[in-house]
Amino acid sequence: MDELPGSRRARLDALVAADGFIRVADAAARLGVSEVTVRAALGHLAEAGRVRRVHGGAISLRGEQREASVEATSRREAEQKRAIGRRAAALVDNGGSILLDVGSTAHAVADALVARLDLTELVVVTNGLGIALALEPAIPRFTVVVTGGTLRPLQHSLVDPVASATLADLHVDLAIIGCNGVDRDGSVTNVNLPEAEVKRAMLRAAGSAVLVADGSKFGQRHLGRIGSLDDFACVVTSARGADYLADTRGHGDPRVLTA
Repeated sequence: MDELPGSRRARLDALVAADGFIRVADAAARLGVSEVTVRAALGHLAEAGRVRRVHGGAISLRGEQREASVEATSRREAEQKRAIGRRAAALVDNGGSILLDVGSTAHAVADALVARLDLTELVVVTNGLGIALALEPAIPRFTVVVTGGTLRPLQHSLVDPVASATLADLHVDLAIIGCNGVDRDGSVTNVNLPEAEVKRAMLRAAGSAVLVADGSKFGQRHLGRIGSLDDFACVVTSARGADYLADTRGHGDPRVLTA
């Protein structure tokens, strides 16, 4: 039973909203109550549509409400994304292994990889169900591995529990990762925390990483930090994104590839 009085439950709601995510143990310590009480209170907040329960804590739904489905975002900057997909796919070598992220730009990369009929003996690991289906026509030229995990419906993505644990046992040549925001200080971010966590695991599992982002992503900052631009060997973007990076990081950076 939830023993939190209304004022403390409101404070718990505010803590989750401020941080985006809170662990049960941290909430209990900050509120001076038991973890059992916090779990019960989070259950009430989940029923009210304020939070989503995840293993060990809860995520605020205030940030997730800004997230659009992959079907909706695929119609935005569609030609830019197709060009970015082709440029990123050209970086992939025969006989290699890659991690391919979720999202509409990653889907464009998947389509471009399939279209490269010269590309053989490629292992592609993805946490995206839609990405795996897009890659299916290239089998048996490609081996497609799906990470497993907990399904998020908006992106048809697989996240924790399970996804990061799968990635921890892998080492691939290249990770191709998308994002929702690149800020002036070089922070690379995502709208929701579960996917940001998996993207960080992808960075750790890869020998090298490529960031793919259309021009609309630049100048934005979101809840979940993926890393910094310095964590990526190169950025594949549109002319708008390249101009933004030139203004904020200087002209002539060879790591910026314009599609």
